[in-house]
Amino acid sequence: MALIVYGSNISPFVRKVRVALMEKGLDYTLEQVNPFNPPPDYLAISPLKRIPAFRDTDLPEPNSLADSSVICDYLEHKFPDPALYPRDPYLRARALWFEEYADSAVAQCIGRGLFFERVVKRMLRQKPDEDVCQKTLQEVLPPLFDYLEKELGGNDYFVGNKFSIADISVATMLVNFEHAGEAVDAAKWPKLTAYRARLLERTSFKTLIAEERALVERFRAA
Repeated sequence: MALIVYGSNISPFVRKVRVALMEKGLDYTLEQVNPFNPPPDYLAISPLKRIPAFRDTDLPEPNSLADSSVICDYLEHKFPDPALYPRDPYLRARALWFEEYADSAVAQCIGRGLFFERVVKRMLRQKPDEDVCQKTLQEVLPPLFDYLEKELGGNDYFVGNKFSIADISVATMLVNFEHAGEAVDAAKWPKLTAYRARLLERTSFKTLIAEERALVERFRAA
């Protein structure tokens, strides 16, 4: 079995797939791909030129997939244990909703409004726009975190009070929030703060965060 993930290790979407692989105990190879300057043949496996892409070399060609949600769904069906998606139809749909919420609304806010400005722009030798960051923190982000705080309620996890793709998707965005130099405000969002601490202590997340931290801090200091 040879599973290959293509993308940058500081991408929240690449991290999402890698966490799923690690939670399932699957070996894989990460091949670094810069989405701003992908190799010429990358379009063949990722037509939208986005990361991650994925290849299962045990399959005959075509054996590639693109998009983190598609890849995670494939992994769940091919390697169903331990389950990262609820078996109950409604709970599965709820998990998919939180995955979408994280991948769209939260990613757009934290990715474009903070991480891109403070980390990616420095990688590209561009000047960050701190006004964009402050607008994100003061206006755009609070309603998103308010919603997550409300949905957590008294539970440890978002769906069925069990760890799932919903939690992987939300937590990977919180990692990039921290990579951008921010921390969840415990006074405003105590449940989300406790959730963040709980999730990022999982071996899968801890391992990847330790791998990423030096690179991110180097660019943030540039």
